[in-house]
Amino acid sequence: QVQLVESGGGLVQAGGSLRLSCAASGRTFTSYAMGWFRQAPGKEREFVASIRSSGGTTYYADSVKGRFTISRINAKNTVYLQMNSLLPEDTAVYYCAADHLGPRLRTGRSEYWGQGTQVTVSS
Repeated sequence: QVQLVESGGGLVQAGGSLRLSCAASGRTFTSYAMGWFRQAPGKEREFVASIRSSGGTTYYADSVKGRFTISRINAKNTVYLQMNSLLPEDTAVYYCAADHLGPRLRTGRSEYWGQGTQVTVSS
């Protein structure tokens, strides 16, 4: 069982930056691929970024490539999402996800989910 707690959301102007954090409970953090998803009002939840358990490989949605960076510190059981050059269309609730299988995580059918943190980008 893994519990995920996101933090770091808030209100920022377009062009600004935020860093989201996701703290995971448990002693098996290193066995999970980790990812971030987001859901805007009236839209389906969509994949944002993910990182393999070792941290060696990352994946990004085309809409965030070059602006967002996912990373993890296994010693801290934490995954991060650094978001730069934010746009109003990045406004959404951002969710942290964990799964033993990276490909399954990226489909949105992760084993574990956090409660989400709101990110609002004003124009």
